[in-house]
Amino acid sequence: MTLPDTAANPAGADRTFQVDLRGLVDLLSHHLYSSPRVYLRELLQNAVDALTARHGLEPSASAGALGIRLYADGSVVCVEDDGVGLTEADVHTFLATIGRSSKRAEQVAEQRADFIGQFGIGLLSCFLVADEIHVLSRSARTSGAPAVEWRGRGDGSYTVRTLPASARPRPGTTVTLTPRADAGEWTRPAQVHALARHFGSLLRHPVTFDDGTGGPGGPSGPDGPGVPVNPEPAPWARTYPTPGARSRALAAYGEEVFGFTPLDTIELDLPAVGLKGIACVLPEAVPAGRRHGHRVHVKGMLLSEQAEEILPEWAFFVRCVVDAESLRPTASRESLYEDDTLAAVRDALAERLRAWIARAAASDPDLLHRFLQAHHLAVKSLAVHDDEILRMLLPWLPFETTDGHCTLDEFARSHRTVLVTSTVEEFRQVAAIASAAGLGVVNGGYTYDRELVHRLPEIRPEASVADLDPATLTAHLDPVDRETELAAAAYLAQARDALAVFDCDVALRTFQPASAPALLVDSREARHERTRSQLAREQEGGLWGDILGALRQEAPRAQLILNQLNPLVRTAVTIDEPELARTSAEALYGQAAMLSRRPLRPAESSLINRSFLDLLAHALRKDS
Repeated sequence: MTLPDTAANPAGADRTFQVDLRGLVDLLSHHLYSSPRVYLRELLQNAVDALTARHGLEPSASAGALGIRLYADGSVVCVEDDGVGLTEADVHTFLATIGRSSKRAEQVAEQRADFIGQFGIGLLSCFLVADEIHVLSRSARTSGAPAVEWRGRGDGSYTVRTLPASARPRPGTTVTLTPRADAGEWTRPAQVHALARHFGSLLRHPVTFDDGTGGPGGPSGPDGPGVPVNPEPAPWARTYPTPGARSRALAAYGEEVFGFTPLDTIELDLPAVGLKGIACVLPEAVPAGRRHGHRVHVKGMLLSEQAEEILPEWAFFVRCVVDAESLRPTASRESLYEDDTLAAVRDALAERLRAWIARAAASDPDLLHRFLQAHHLAVKSLAVHDDEILRMLLPWLPFETTDGHCTLDEFARSHRTVLVTSTVEEFRQVAAIASAAGLGVVNGGYTYDRELVHRLPEIRPEASVADLDPATLTAHLDPVDRETELAAAAYLAQARDALAVFDCDVALRTFQPASAPALLVDSREARHERTRSQLAREQEGGLWGDILGALRQEAPRAQLILNQLNPLVRTAVTIDEPELARTSAEALYGQAAMLSRRPLRPAESSLINRSFLDLLAHALRKDS
């Protein structure tokens, strides 16, 4: 073990951290940046910030005369800018000190809104693809300033040299990388060009690319003019001859970016934060709660393709591409920092989407219909919390009802009292019988539906809404005459005894359609209560068992209602053989349980199998 040199470092003296650059680069690559490809974004970002500083220093400089040039021929990658450049002091201060911002410290507060980067570690990302970084820079702050060369290596060492001004005739900076052999995936000329377009297609400064082949763009080499990377401004920043041409151009851009033809495009413009862009309405429904990522640019530089936080959760029916001035990126510059500005932007964009829905409802019924066909669930989730959207769109929203799929407005015209179930299975149990009885029932089992149906009187005061309960349904079923009831009494007693294990009563009624032999009236809440009481009774003994047993007697029971109009039931109630009567009752219960489409309990599945086999055995014995 090596003891510390206490003479060189007396107790209590300040010490300086020793940074292992290779370890830091490994940390960046695995925990800060999502991919080595970000090295080019960081170089572009530094170049853009340098140009921004140059314009601040020389406001009269022509924006088109100052730009960024990329060169990649397979052996090197160069990024050159006409920005403000660096002095030798700047190089020692900013390039050789990890973690210090390359923006002058005394001006950070004022410049924060002008620059994309804020963290001063972007240059380190180049070590993800190269072992050495070469920087040649000349400052525009001092006339006749010399050129400065900085070479940084992956082992943490660096050198700085001052060169004659002729080494770089114009102010600006050139960063040159010699790629490692294992970094070819990210440094091949075609890939560098693709990454430049990916990250910089909306940059406001001209960016060109040259691969050294002398192709389109003029002479090859780092100083050649190259091929434009961002030849046109953002589509929302261009002028068009007509509003229709503008709409088509924005839709085409959305299709190019996202790969689908938008149902419609919504222009987004928030001058307070310098945000512009479009929201593309998806042409097809998406699973509830699934949030798509959005493309967010900051000052033209692509920040993220998966920025979920720019829109509220309910807006999963659109995908956005926006460019903003005032949004703050995180340290990795791959997502947005959650602050008051982002919250305000999210609220403002949500208001733009609400306004689009309102315009469609007021002036474009065909668009509204197509939108609601695909995205009614998203609108329902919004209507639950937004009274304005509720008033505008609730009459237009489709629901599953006993009259088929229709809007609440249509349904309320036919049914003064609207009944709503609490679950999908309850609706499926009663739909056919309720429809035949003239009852208007809405399936309230889907997300948001029950809550929205109960708010119908806010839109149509003449409408009445109530929850459907078993008593309401059975009250609309006709009783049989006394003679028929007495004749079936013995069978009903056998059926009740057979189904007692399921806490199920049995009754005989008449109802339409006659093809339905039986109706099982039960609710999820009642089943849960019976199960809970049964488990508690089995686990508790003595006094508690007796008390819980008494409570269990009060738990609502299921009811199997046999249809006297059905020929099979009319035959079954005449059975005088006890075992066959029990088996037929079990079979009718099993068939009604399956028609309800609710999950079957193990005991019910066993009963269905057993009753089928018993009836088959009885039929075979009778034939023999």
